[in-house]
Amino acid sequence: MYERTLIVEAINRHAPSDGTHECGLPGVTLIRWSEPFLPMPVVYKPTMCFVAQGRKQAMLGSRTYVYDKSRYLIATVDLPVMGAVIEASVTEPYLCMQLDLDMGELAELAAQYPKEEFDNSSSGLLLHETDPAILNAAWRLLKLLDSPKDIQALSPLATREILYRLLSGPSSGPVRGLLNTGGKLKQIARAIVWMRQHFRQNCPVEDAAEVANMSRSTFHVHFKSITLMSPLEFRTHLRLQEARRLMLTENFDAASAGFEVGYASPSQFSREYRRVFGMPPSKHRNEQRYIDIPHFSLGSAVPT
Repeated sequence: MYERTLIVEAINRHAPSDGTHECGLPGVTLIRWSEPFLPMPVVYKPTMCFVAQGRKQAMLGSRTYVYDKSRYLIATVDLPVMGAVIEASVTEPYLCMQLDLDMGELAELAAQYPKEEFDNSSSGLLLHETDPAILNAAWRLLKLLDSPKDIQALSPLATREILYRLLSGPSSGPVRGLLNTGGKLKQIARAIVWMRQHFRQNCPVEDAAEVANMSRSTFHVHFKSITLMSPLEFRTHLRLQEARRLMLTENFDAASAGFEVGYASPSQFSREYRRVFGMPPSKHRNEQRYIDIPHFSLGSAVPT
């Protein structure tokens, strides 16, 4: 597709160095990496990710999602995953455009263009084939970077078309389920936001179930269907990801990082860290501090 070549050229121009690049387009982040990197913990926020070149994988629980120029990824709720760029080089770097999902705009479009029947299955991460219509809309949004004076007037139109295509395409069911006030995905999404705010505390699962307005048993079933983890596993991943960030970017020692994220026992922290990351935290800290890999805070928008 010719638009894909134009998107590659645009990202190369406006993201000339490795890393994540904010641009003049509201809700859009450009991402570039010139070499693969090992799986690292990140939190995916509700976004769409269009890969123009290269390949990336996201591991959620026991499931692996691989996305590239033929498939775009949608994250419908905040999810802690292990992400890795698996195909990139200096001559053909990994290039992608991330678009934040505007829930207000999506809700307005869903109400204006309802679907009588759709698959309302819950899913936290989705992969779908990139069709020409959504690719064309993505290109028209990106090319506004070359005419900044037009961004304010025209970017909302291109973004709105992308969201419309999302709601009318094969991924419309889970996204519409997220917008449904009484829908299970919407209820779990509320609980996930609450858990991200309170993951350092030893709050009982019943508290999260109450936020979701579900019984404990119902909450467990739907939470795991969306996140592929139990609520306790989910909280553990949030804690360990934040502890890792503190050790690698703020020079915390292992014991202090574990205490900071809610572990009263250093031995328990070390056991769980080893189980998730494959090595004890002290060794991971010493080895990884000298590797130039991206780090993201749990409190920030995380590129996909």
